[in-house]
Amino acid sequence: MKRVKAACITQTLHFFQKDDIGRDYAAKMVEEEVRKYKAGLDKTGTKYRILSEETLEDGSVMIEIKKQYNTSSVGNYLDE
Repeated sequence: MKRVKAACITQTLHFFQKDDIGRDYAAKMVEEEVRKYKAGLDKTGTKYRILSEETLEDGSVMIEIKKQYNTSSVGNYLDE
């Protein structure tokens, strides 16, 4: 018999702009989407650590994140 003691998932997320709207508005929409994503993690109580966050030349945002997998314990995966 086995049991998961700790688990995390590492993801690279690309929040990109829509092509059919103005560049400035699209950049604001990307910022808002990133903010809502982080707020959603906080609201659900998901433990996470952002490893890197970069705004690219085109206004899109690339985030590398390590986060809790389902409701499993994170053990020491999120320690720096």
